[in-house]
Amino acid sequence: MLPPFRPARASVVALLAAVLAGSVPVGVAHADGAARTVSGGRLDWGIKSSFQSYVTGPVAQGRWDLQGGAATTGGSRFRFHSAKGSYDAGSGAFEAGYSGGVHFTGHKKADGSYELDLTVSRPTVRITGASGTLYADMVSKAKGTGEVTRASQVPVAALDLKGVNMRGAGAAVSLANIPATLTADGAKAFAGYYTAGTALDPVALSADVLAAASGAPASGAPSFSAPGPEQKDAPKGEFTGAAVDWGVRRTFREYVTGSVAQGSWKLGDGAQDGGALFRFPAGKGTYDEAGRTVDAAFSGTVRFTGNHLDLALSAVKVTAKDGKGTLSADVTSGGGEPRRSVPLVTFDTSGLKEKDGLATVTEAPAELTAEGAEAFGGMYRKGEAMDPVSLAVPLDAKAKLPPLPDLGKASAPAEADPTAGQKADSGRKVAAKGATEASSSSSFPVLPVAAGAAGVVVAAAAFFVLRRRRSAG
Repeated sequence: MLPPFRPARASVVALLAAVLAGSVPVGVAHADGAARTVSGGRLDWGIKSSFQSYVTGPVAQGRWDLQGGAATTGGSRFRFHSAKGSYDAGSGAFEAGYSGGVHFTGHKKADGSYELDLTVSRPTVRITGASGTLYADMVSKAKGTGEVTRASQVPVAALDLKGVNMRGAGAAVSLANIPATLTADGAKAFAGYYTAGTALDPVALSADVLAAASGAPASGAPSFSAPGPEQKDAPKGEFTGAAVDWGVRRTFREYVTGSVAQGSWKLGDGAQDGGALFRFPAGKGTYDEAGRTVDAAFSGTVRFTGNHLDLALSAVKVTAKDGKGTLSADVTSGGGEPRRSVPLVTFDTSGLKEKDGLATVTEAPAELTAEGAEAFGGMYRKGEAMDPVSLAVPLDAKAKLPPLPDLGKASAPAEADPTAGQKADSGRKVAAKGATEASSSSSFPVLPVAAGAAGVVVAAAAFFVLRRRRSAG
């Protein structure tokens, strides 16, 4: 059973109409007034933190599961990805649909089914003027009768954007801590657990805006879909351009970014963030089709830092033989010398299959090794479940790797400011202060990665400053 989360508290609304380069100041409309394409971005929403606590608490004794590449961030929020839609800088009209979902279950019955069974997926935000609506696909089971209802794009929540000027954004639109209230339709889709007018968790989102004429990112903004180096056929039995996807462990990521560690992770050497996973690319090695064996080395580094926490994984390697795979990496703890090729997890490769020019293993269950337990400072024990491993090996130069969730390029709130709550006045101005959430997961031992470290202090909720980037020109 997953642990309850602390409810998120947010009282500040902020809009960052960030212009990555060649910007137009917030509040000034583009002359053409043309609608521009939204492609790439994320939406962070806890739905209702108290509902999460109820589902995973002692009464419902349930859980939630992520679907379609959704992730978690900050412990109490779900991250939906790959925004698609449109934005009109002249009027401020905005619409973006996001991918991913969350499935809640609780109150398990004798027959194995659940009295509480609710799925929220594919949220879409539409904004006109000072009001907005969050829609979502909903599958819910009514209390008492057990009748299952499926509905597409239900108007679940009303969004309050009073005082927020949506006009004039350049390459990115970003909203933080937007108050959300359950609608009448949302109450029905929520299977009667809450009534219309109930306050839901605030919504934060970002979306990349492409230039109107070319369909490319606005002036100066980097393309998030630029092709990689040209692939060439490797000698038979050898390959290049492979990728391995692994999120380490969801609760570990939540611990890193939560109120205890108050940390983050940084990617380097080509590693990519897929929200619920990290992709280590540029894999090179050998593949034996007959024996279904793999031996590959990948580029990419991920470094986790925070209070009493400094752990880096690099030089990832994967071997597979006889239906069993091992993921190894160089492990650097506390800034010391790396431990080379530490076998971190084993995973099932019996499902390895060849299709569309790829040999793939998809979301194979993974278990921590004894060496992996040591690498994580004893936070987990040997044999504990870690995040699943996915592997994609190109068998020819035309093969395309599975796409990653598109989290976009929009700027996130930059740095913590413990006094922001005292400094903010109306809280509804552009570039105002935005609140972050205090969160933790009791399933993750509150122990430092660096051996011998102690005395972790739980911080009070801080506030993020949203900064508007100015044009270099």
